[in-house]
Amino acid sequence: MLFYALLFLGIISLWWRWRARDRMKITNLTGKYIFITGCDTGFGNMAAKFFDKKGFRVFASCLTETGAKELKAVTSKQLQTVLLDVRDSDSVKKVAAWVKAEVQSEGLWGLVNNAGIMGPPAPTDWLDIEHFREPIEVNLIGLINVTINMLPLIKTAKGRIVNVSSIGGRLAFSGGGYFPSKFGVEGFNDSLRRDMKAFGVKVCCIQPGLFKTALTNPAKIMKEKEVIWSRLPVDIKKQYGEEYFQKDAEKKEKLSKMCLNKDVSPVVQCMEHALTSLHPRAHYVVGKDAKLFWNPLSRMPAVIQDFLLLRNRVELAASHAK
Repeated sequence: MLFYALLFLGIISLWWRWRARDRMKITNLTGKYIFITGCDTGFGNMAAKFFDKKGFRVFASCLTETGAKELKAVTSKQLQTVLLDVRDSDSVKKVAAWVKAEVQSEGLWGLVNNAGIMGPPAPTDWLDIEHFREPIEVNLIGLINVTINMLPLIKTAKGRIVNVSSIGGRLAFSGGGYFPSKFGVEGFNDSLRRDMKAFGVKVCCIQPGLFKTALTNPAKIMKEKEVIWSRLPVDIKKQYGEEYFQKDAEKKEKLSKMCLNKDVSPVVQCMEHALTSLHPRAHYVVGKDAKLFWNPLSRMPAVIQDFLLLRNRVELAASHAK
């Protein structure tokens, strides 16, 4: 009995020490430079506003002039916006040179790689290579390119790199290019974290579940899938069945309502911890759905994953023909 009591007290003591260590913050970060990609909407937009209020000197990259103007209108004069398409290597190099001229010898304290797109999450045999290429170009190649070009500035400041991945980088629960791109981000993040340790640069990965942002707009996603469905060859439509599209849409809508996190602030709070904590975490799993379902499921045997995920799929017409 005494052994179990001591074991329990030991576990509580370790947990308490971990919590205390987790809460330790770096002082004197006011005025430090951070660069955030994908600030038109969603996580990036909220992060730019949040860190601007916190006193950081924010470089917020936006894809559109409209997004940049709207962000600039509601932030301080200290925040600077810049247009950037992470798929454009020349643009990435020019922006990196501009940031270097701004930060000079101080370097860049934080890089938040947030820019991303969903692409159509559809069955693989509905898609062509371009449906895969675009999410991979933005979410993975663009992220790597921005990181490589900003890395000398981060090393100068012995700063932080925060890569926004997804719980979809741990578990692929649909077809399309989004999930391969996020699995790639996870791999890049892990190797970069180990490469940069010797330079005093800390690398963190945020793995959000399903959050209500422009990226996960169900109407937009369904419209893209509908266009793809309408162009499918007759033989593939026959395999899936004429009622498949509508039934699948209904199932996906139910799943979305069950899993959707409406408050995006927890993701920004993870960004803050990664940029300001004395001991940032290697990975941040965010969202009730991610913590309670997707993350635990990602650690289970494939047979369990397949059983649970396939229960949410519509039975194909080809299955009845057997």
